[in-house]
Amino acid sequence: MEKLVRREAAARELSELLSRREIEVVRGVAQGLRNRQITERLGIAEGTVKLHLHRVYTKLAVDGRTALLAKLQQKSFF
Repeated sequence: MEKLVRREAAARELSELLSRREIEVVRGVAQGLRNRQITERLGIAEGTVKLHLHRVYTKLAVDGRTALLAKLQQKSFF
């Protein structure tokens, strides 16, 4: 139960920081998808995925995919 509560709190925190599309891109990264796979899933250009990721990294103060995943795991997002 505690894990569920932490996950819901993390989801709320992310939804306050990130846009809906940024969250969708982050979910793709969390699933291990490459940028091209994320573009195919979301129907957006690869450059747009890169822009979303850059903004996510800035907002969450991380410097890449590995750090992003570590932060998400630390916050109990998944």
